[in-house]
Amino acid sequence: MNREIWEKAVDFHGHECPGLAIGVKACEAAREKMGIDFSPDEQIVCVTENDACGVDAVQLLTGCTIGKGNLIYRPTGKMAFSFFNRSNGESLRMILKPANREMDRQERQEYLLNAPVDEIFTFSKPSFELPERARLFNSVMCQECGEGAPEHRMRLSGGKTVCLDCFKDYSRGW
Repeated sequence: MNREIWEKAVDFHGHECPGLAIGVKACEAAREKMGIDFSPDEQIVCVTENDACGVDAVQLLTGCTIGKGNLIYRPTGKMAFSFFNRSNGESLRMILKPANREMDRQERQEYLLNAPVDEIFTFSKPSFELPERARLFNSVMCQECGEGAPEHRMRLSGGKTVCLDCFKDYSRGW
């Protein structure tokens, strides 16, 4: 385990925790198994299935960010990360294996930081395709609140173009 990388991740995240260690090891696994490094643009894409502490490590160590469009949140709640390399088409999904014994928080963190990635994660191909590159959308002003939002997030309601906050969804049960 590279302690310098760990310290950078802790500084970015704000504290040490097992969740951050999972993210650091996920990045280590992607580096070992796919040869990926920091992505200055959208060459590397990470689809995270959770919104937990490890995602901060992914942002810091891979350059995958929501703002750049190469960090995508897929809310399954699973401790899983899928990495895609646009340059060569490679992809890899990793999901955290269940702990094989009881450990307190500090023991779990040290185990995660020092165990081989093959002991921590189960690896497979993602079951979904590489997401398309980020698109730019025109901003449209909501005719209710006056706030702007991208056109693909707007709705029609009563003949007006409205944002998601002003849109009153209609459902009859299914």
